[in-house]
Amino acid sequence: MTLLITPDWPAPPNVLAGTTTRAATDRVLPRGLLYPNQMHGATVVPVARLRESDGPVDADAVTGRSPGDRCAVRTADCLPILFCARDGSEIAAAHGGWRGVLAGVVENTVAALDANAANLLVWLGPAISRSAFEVGEEVREAFVAADSRATACFEPNARGRWQADLCLLARQRLHMCGISTVYGGHWCTYRDAETFWSYRRDAAAARMVSFIRLR
Repeated sequence: MTLLITPDWPAPPNVLAGTTTRAATDRVLPRGLLYPNQMHGATVVPVARLRESDGPVDADAVTGRSPGDRCAVRTADCLPILFCARDGSEIAAAHGGWRGVLAGVVENTVAALDANAANLLVWLGPAISRSAFEVGEEVREAFVAADSRATACFEPNARGRWQADLCLLARQRLHMCGISTVYGGHWCTYRDAETFWSYRRDAAAARMVSFIRLR
């Protein structure tokens, strides 16, 4: 079984990234990874803050600019979003649950990077797909109220609820930020039980790690 999924994107050679599968061990990860205390929000912090803190740092995205910096998030249905500048000068990792995407974690991560949005590459890692992600009317209303184009991200189901496309919601936000080079986003954590953990499927599941580092 595959231990690590590597992004299919034209990142510069000094940028290394990947997402673990449920078969992976810590040995496939870069040493010294630090994780934010993910809150399903939109707070972005530099990775240096995680290194310097004596305790947990509440955030859902991490940025890095120095050689050796490593940014990482943990997910098990939410969408991991990895960013890098085309020239290899900056990186970021964001935890994109629906609450965080709605709150602006995509926009805040882009704003926290120095590179122009047109010079950023983005990779969307494994997440729950539209066919498996049922939400209530209140979730759809919140997204549509923020941007009417979000109507395309929801399909009604037979239970009177909605199937939400988390990847498309993130892609729309990225596009509005001026980012057109977006890769990945075609795995389903819920449907592919052999490869991925899924919180909705397994309840007490472990998490995959998505990381990006500057070599």
